Amino acid sequence: MFIRPALLAAAALTLPMALAIAPAAAAAAPTSDADLIRPDHVAAADTPQAAAAVLAARRYATFWHTGDARYATEALSPAFVDRTLPAGRVQGTQGPLDASKAFRTAVPDMRVEIEDMVVAGDRVSVRLRFRGHFTGEFGRTHGQNQPIDFQAFDLYRIADGKIAENWHLEDNQTLLRQMGLQP
Repeated sequence: MFIRPALLAAAALTLPMALAIAPAAAAAAPTSDADLIRPDHVAAADTPQAAAAVLAARRYATFWHTGDARYATEALSPAFVDRTLPAGRVQGTQGPLDASKAFRTAVPDMRVEIEDMVVAGDRVSVRLRFRGHFTGEFGRTHGQNQPIDFQAFDLYRIADGKIAENWHLEDNQTLLRQMGLQP
């Protein structure tokens, strides 16, 4: 079934409840559901487990959209494992933090959208779209304001309301072509 707005709201309500229980966590938490990326399309059961999975996936997408490490910290388990770790990337939560910083150096105006999200049990599949302009630096290449528009697909395993594992595929060929690094 398609997720109802009430389920998204329920996922957002878990945050204020957690803040009431643990005031020390308040400084690191998003202040409202409005801060998070909203998926264009979601298919999920109307359960607390699905709501927690949707919330974790939205937080992680918001991290990629904003570059704000607070969202990655909230989305990723302390024991996070990247199952498709690119060469040179550090395993664990530091890997995405470094990757986001490097990518934002190349595409400072990067925007991310969740086009599709499907939740089944402890798995979430997400189709993301990345857009922006290559105005910064990527390695030794300086951008010339080239438009960037590529897709990625992620599969998450959720444990205790956080992303514990991630398998991902990015359309790097399109990205490198748009950056002028491949024909």
